[in-house]
Amino acid sequence: MALSLWSPLSLVATLLLMLKLAGAQTSSDPFIHSRAAYYPNSDDQGTDRGACGFGSFGATINGGDVSAASDLYRNGVGCGACYQVRCTNMAYCSDNGVTVVITDSGSSDRTDFILSRRAFGRMAQTTDKAASLFALGVVDIDYRRVSCSYPNKNITIKIDENSNYPNYLAFVIWYQQGRKDITAVQLCETQNFGCKLLDRSYGAVWTTTSPPSGSLSLRMLFSGADEDDQSWVVPINNIPQDWKAGETYDTGVQVN
Repeated sequence: MALSLWSPLSLVATLLLMLKLAGAQTSSDPFIHSRAAYYPNSDDQGTDRGACGFGSFGATINGGDVSAASDLYRNGVGCGACYQVRCTNMAYCSDNGVTVVITDSGSSDRTDFILSRRAFGRMAQTTDKAASLFALGVVDIDYRRVSCSYPNKNITIKIDENSNYPNYLAFVIWYQQGRKDITAVQLCETQNFGCKLLDRSYGAVWTTTSPPSGSLSLRMLFSGADEDDQSWVVPINNIPQDWKAGETYDTGVQVN
């Protein structure tokens, strides 16, 4: 009797484990071959004038391991996405490479990435071999989309300095997490629940004229590669009624 009960349970457990392992094996995108350069006239970190609208935050996010992208910029949809980038010259390059965040738009000599100097050097096995990579200027790479992770950081809203309460509201979204894109943003009044769809001004900057009044609930649409893989995320914290230009507001939410 004990054997007849144990066998089906074992089978179920084994099947669940196999499904879990299969999911883990397919959780990463395959590598794609391309080329990468680096910002030649910059500090180790990224630029504070990137096309994503992150400002100085775009130079320091992810420890300065950031990049400009060409096609992967995708008219701003690609801003905030994370990629594992590894060079392919076995004499100089490490196996894992570096994980970078897209903060700018740009290309150079058939490249998909223009890395910060810090990120470019971190693809190398050692500091000396990083110098050899810098001397090459442009290198062959493999890359793939990976999940963005910012431990102890929630998705944060930075109100643009050009916002004008209460007539014009613009903001950029910091610490985008997970492996999906933010493809739409709504602001909803917390009293009567009327919502307004915002415009993507450029990069990761969302804007609206005549924004809803009162305390505002934010809604973000996260979209995966599959067009059916979409979900609205509603943060815990609201944008306060008396929002101010230049302020940052913690949404209280993380997305895996």
